[in-house]
Amino acid sequence: MSAKKRPAPSRRLFLKGTAAAAASPLVAGCASLPPVLGVERPIRVGLIGCGGRGTGAALQAMRAKGTATCLVAMGDAFADRLDGSHQRLKTALGEENAHQLAVDEDHRFVGLDAFEKVIDSDLDCVILTTPPGFRPAHLRRAVEAGRHVFSEKPAAVDAPGVRSVLESAQIARSKGLSLVCGFCWRFNTRHRALWERVLGGQIGAVRTMYNNYNAGPIGTKPRQEGWTDMEWQLRNWHHFNWLSGDHITEQAVHSLDKMAWSFGDVPPERATAVGGRIARSGAESGNIFDHFSVTYEYPDGAKAFHMSRQIPNCAFQNNDYIFGTRGTATCKGWDPLHLIEGEQPWEYEGPGNDMYQQEHDELFASIRAEQPINQGEWLAHSTLLAIMGRMAAYTGQVITWEQALNSTERLGPEALEWGQLDVAPVAVPGRTPFA
Repeated sequence: MSAKKRPAPSRRLFLKGTAAAAASPLVAGCASLPPVLGVERPIRVGLIGCGGRGTGAALQAMRAKGTATCLVAMGDAFADRLDGSHQRLKTALGEENAHQLAVDEDHRFVGLDAFEKVIDSDLDCVILTTPPGFRPAHLRRAVEAGRHVFSEKPAAVDAPGVRSVLESAQIARSKGLSLVCGFCWRFNTRHRALWERVLGGQIGAVRTMYNNYNAGPIGTKPRQEGWTDMEWQLRNWHHFNWLSGDHITEQAVHSLDKMAWSFGDVPPERATAVGGRIARSGAESGNIFDHFSVTYEYPDGAKAFHMSRQIPNCAFQNNDYIFGTRGTATCKGWDPLHLIEGEQPWEYEGPGNDMYQQEHDELFASIRAEQPINQGEWLAHSTLLAIMGRMAAYTGQVITWEQALNSTERLGPEALEWGQLDVAPVAVPGRTPFA
């Protein structure tokens, strides 16, 4: 992961002296933290999206190795999710580290505009963990405000969103900001050891890959009295493609990111896919498919094959098989198994790590050292692999990388507001047009 020296910022990120730190009401709860690397105050963090992943990411930020951090602002569309997240963080930190949770009542923001209020608070870094349909707008606001970013995957749910993320990555680079993405498997010690050998030529030239992400369906929440259409869809966001991008984009994108890794992040030329919806039922199941199968074709004739499903009572699999001219690499991340067979056999036998914690360790080390990491292009391109596969499955057409990147289709409403929001129809291959 590349890092270069950041130009001198126009706004100092770190206050020099405890008196200056104490002057800010946001950091009063953090003022007792010790200096780190000669800096007198901790890195201030804001959280946008207080679900399970957001809560976990905030805790990992506060446990970042080698530096002092504190959470100073939180935002979510719903008060119950924010309050639940705050309580879980308080319990996890305990009395010894309670000072790191410095979110007072004035910096707990609720509503569809909560992200703006968090970003506009006095902080250094923001964690973006809302449904991915919101990610491009949140990322743009964050980098324009000069905030370092941890952005969960995927980056977007449609091509206009991907293009926006690519632009935001350039803005972050021009401002010397770190932008670290949530493709967590590339932060896994075992995976890094295997892929280092694959990319180093231990199995020869990569010619074929097969990966799968076969899991069960994510739970739904029945509509409650008083919920608007918007709230009902947000409460079931995994199941609506304008919010999640469909499960190939929201979940199986991890496998597609490992596919990208295997081919040195060179994009494929085209994708052909099948997919459908045979086991989902009920209004809360939204408008997404429950299975996909995609073939990706690369410029040198190499091919990759992807399968994903969310169907109950079926086998769970999350495996990657990479076939080279001199051997085969096998990765079973859930087992775990990391193995090379062929001319130079190898099997990983060392320790593992907490890949989620590793993401934040590397992010906050880069911030403290003023050596920014920018993973925005990687985040956008791996996201587009999933969107490209979804487009091919929804339409039944062969979709090129250029078509996918330049698509004009925008998922979701023009304006975000509580109230009526119709559900888009389920795609029908051969009838749903490419836009």
